[in-house]
Amino acid sequence: MLIDDVTIRVKAGKGGDGKVAFNKNLMSLGPTGADGGKGGSVYFEGVSDINALSQFRNKKEVQAGDGGQGKAQYNDGADGQDLVLKIPVGTVIHNLDTGRENEIVKIGERILLTHGGRGGKGNFKFRSAVNTSPRQFTQGMSGEAFTVRLELKLIADVGFVGLPNVGKSSLLNALTRASAKVANYPFTTLEPNLGVYYELVLADIPGLVEGASTGKGLGVKFLRHIERTRILFHFISAESSDPLGDYKTIKNELAVYNPDLANKKEYLFLSKSDVVTPEEVDKQLNVIKKINKESLAISILDEESLGKIKKILNEIKADK
Repeated sequence: MLIDDVTIRVKAGKGGDGKVAFNKNLMSLGPTGADGGKGGSVYFEGVSDINALSQFRNKKEVQAGDGGQGKAQYNDGADGQDLVLKIPVGTVIHNLDTGRENEIVKIGERILLTHGGRGGKGNFKFRSAVNTSPRQFTQGMSGEAFTVRLELKLIADVGFVGLPNVGKSSLLNALTRASAKVANYPFTTLEPNLGVYYELVLADIPGLVEGASTGKGLGVKFLRHIERTRILFHFISAESSDPLGDYKTIKNELAVYNPDLANKKEYLFLSKSDVVTPEEVDKQLNVIKKINKESLAISILDEESLGKIKKILNEIKADK
């Protein structure tokens, strides 16, 4: 199961306390208490694994290492170990305490979320001409702590959309090395699947239904993943009894969720053309060409139609 929305508590490490100590070596009297180490900070780093948020399924609080205590003989405490949390590219980091938002858009991109606490001062720092044997020290400061919501929005070049069971996953498998689950029943795809066609990232978005934007079916859970796609491939099944109605259903749900989605560049396909007669394909194709005259009938069993899709993808890649 894809974890794409999770709330966790993130805490930086506490700084170590300063030390009170004195030199015990003959003829070398004086304070030698050193400073505590700095607490570790917490970073988020982008990775390509869309399942990376699953690490927070049962772990809702994470913390960086605390700084070490100051020592005698001027030896400062060790700095606490930083914590680097790997999250998928396309994750929006909502800081629920400050209202600030950041997003990871590149693999390897790193964002500092919480600063580690400063280490305390040892008594060596308090020496003076009038205070040659200070016993003052300061405690380390607490690190920053925030509650954050991590919301994954897939970043893909092309998003596959349509009602359930229109053949999106089958096409993704045919075009890429993806291994999306396919079967002849609705809602086979319960989470987004990604595939790579040369340099293009293709995202198979689980089937939408009327009312998805208000939570029906798989609801808004996956609509967010369409926001980041550059181009949409819209699929209508050749088995449909109302292709225009199917098209309007999806377009309406996209527009209700986010008006910008309805304005994305779109290619329209009559999918599963191998399961009906050629006469029925022509009839259905004439209907959807009223929406987009460049509409194509496709089947994963037809090399010619797959070639047409690959040509479109190659053109998209060339314009990238």
